[in-house]
Amino acid sequence: HVQLVESGGGSVQAGGSLRLSCVTSEYPYDTYCMGWFRQAPGKEREGVAHIQRNGRTSVADSVKGRFTISKDNAKNTMYLQMNSLKPEDTAMYYCAAGGSGLTPRTYNSWGQGTQVTVS
Repeated sequence: HVQLVESGGGSVQAGGSLRLSCVTSEYPYDTYCMGWFRQAPGKEREGVAHIQRNGRTSVADSVKGRFTISKDNAKNTMYLQMNSLKPEDTAMYYCAAGGSGLTPRTYNSWGQGTQVTVS
């Protein structure tokens, strides 16, 4: 399993922006499929965005046009740029590695999460 550390969460007003980062020092990012997931209280964890080893990306319909996933292999860092945030985006956000697509159960390495609150 890969150790992942998220950062960049916080509290913002609706319409604001945040950029989340996920860093690991153990394995090159170009060998893993990576993803961002979120979980709100009382809800199941859901996929937000996913990036393949070749850099191809996909995002959930709920965030399409507002969120962008990217990675910098040289820095072993993955990002989630979140714009036009809405109160319904409030959740704990997790990065994950080693899975497929936007399905949480396929991922075997998880970070500790970073809280995003939109008011």
